Amino acid sequence: MKKILVIGSSNTDLVIKTSQFPVPGETVIGGVFNTFAGGKGANQAVAAKRLGAEVTFLACLGQDDFGRKAIQDYKNEGIDTLYISMDRDHPTGVASIIINENGENSIVVAPGANNMLSRKDVKRIIPVMEIVDMVLVQLEVPIETIDYAIRKAHKLNKKVILNPAPATTLNDDLYNCIDVITPNESETELILGKKVSDIESALDAAQIFLDKGVKNVIITLGERGAFFKNADEEFLVPAFKTDVVDTTAAGDTFNGALAVALSEGMNWREAIRFSNQAAAISVTRLGAQSSIPFRREVESFKE
Repeated sequence: MKKILVIGSSNTDLVIKTSQFPVPGETVIGGVFNTFAGGKGANQAVAAKRLGAEVTFLACLGQDDFGRKAIQDYKNEGIDTLYISMDRDHPTGVASIIINENGENSIVVAPGANNMLSRKDVKRIIPVMEIVDMVLVQLEVPIETIDYAIRKAHKLNKKVILNPAPATTLNDDLYNCIDVITPNESETELILGKKVSDIESALDAAQIFLDKGVKNVIITLGERGAFFKNADEEFLVPAFKTDVVDTTAAGDTFNGALAVALSEGMNWREAIRFSNQAAAISVTRLGAQSSIPFRREVESFKE
């Protein structure tokens, strides 16, 4: 099993299904309410573990019922939780998620203890970073912490995948430390100020990332698939068609799967296809971590 270090957020998702999103000032009577484990970092850690990697997760939780349950859930998954810290002054992060009848979601996050993940936490995990095959990060914890972690991993010659979500501006010199960046269409527009609406505009945006110093770019295009570009090749890997129930963790599943596939030595087409398969399964199920498939499911998946 390849070793992957995931640095990022952990949330408890409070999910309500409804026929339509409310407009400002409107009250809508929804349907089923569920509580799920979530957070981009945690989702990607669970995905990487279920899909075949040995995973260490660096995060910060609150000393509350949500935090204690999350720790136990990660242990049950087989994830190394030794470096997860528990903050006594801030609650575990919470996400309020509304899902409409088309499977689309609207999300508001109260970060809580996620905002306390610091450089000190990254320094504690350097011995693990030295021996892993891949480092996977997102932007749902303080950007200063992620910036520091990426630079440390780069100095150690570790492959770094950055899923720039939620999108924010990065220091220009940080791009040189990133091996793979995986924005979706809206994140690409927020970061670069360039709208992505088709393959041609995705190609142009990918080239900007490459010019900034990123080595490989994957722009996820929803139901159209994922567009890849580096200095040597460019192509689209089509998405798989499925009946969509909930898209909440599709991107996180994709990124966790990508880290596993690349660490195992799959080529770019194989790795993106594998990641598309995992994401396609996830959208057929409700919830974040509850929707993430296991390796056997991806390997037996048929469109």
